[in-house]
Amino acid sequence: MFGGDAQVWDIRSEFGTRVKELRSRSGMSQELLAHRSELDRTYISGVEQGQRNVSLVNIQRIAEALNVSIEYLFSGERFSTSPAYQKKDFALPFLERFKYEIDSEKRILSFQVYGLLTGENVDYMAATLLGICSAFGKGELNVFVDHREMKTADGEPAVYSLEVAERAVIFQQGLTNYSNKVVLLCNSEFMVQQMNHVTTASGISDKSIHLYGQDQDMINKAYQLLDINGSSLIKTI
Repeated sequence: MFGGDAQVWDIRSEFGTRVKELRSRSGMSQELLAHRSELDRTYISGVEQGQRNVSLVNIQRIAEALNVSIEYLFSGERFSTSPAYQKKDFALPFLERFKYEIDSEKRILSFQVYGLLTGENVDYMAATLLGICSAFGKGELNVFVDHREMKTADGEPAVYSLEVAERAVIFQQGLTNYSNKVVLLCNSEFMVQQMNHVTTASGISDKSIHLYGQDQDMINKAYQLLDINGSSLIKTI
């Protein structure tokens, strides 16, 4: 009897830690997760502490609020539970962490971001990159995005905050006018999950391919998809 109770507690505790990991690495508070999942904050707190026997309906609500599938919620990819989007994560100015280039001959716009983004950073990228895109016609460009080093000050991968994701949707809707294909290198399966959600919301899911895996394999696949032999900006780490 005791062994059974201990096993139930371990399952609850494991699930609670998993929810806390994903919430923390997306810069989301318990209050925000509760609001998005239409659950009480004290309920979310109880879940994270392993005190709640969570129903299937509430598991689905939590997964949707985190922009991941239920399957991914139970995957083996794990992170630190330390919160992302802290002041120390933005010590280095954004312009030192954002790089881009345009290959007019091959019609490829490439850009990469090191560290985390704010909503204002996304707006700046949008204004800069869409300005470049305006020299091209509809569907003339391929876009190559590198988010492999989107990490916090502790070196752990993180994904977009809710604000960044919402502004990224608007940015990607602008890219739709110019892009033929978008290939994005991700820092985790978590980011793949999130980007699937973002590109669906922006209406470019049919154009956008999100890669994650061994670095060399990921780069080779991206080059193949873009029909290029290499990139002066985005290379194997």
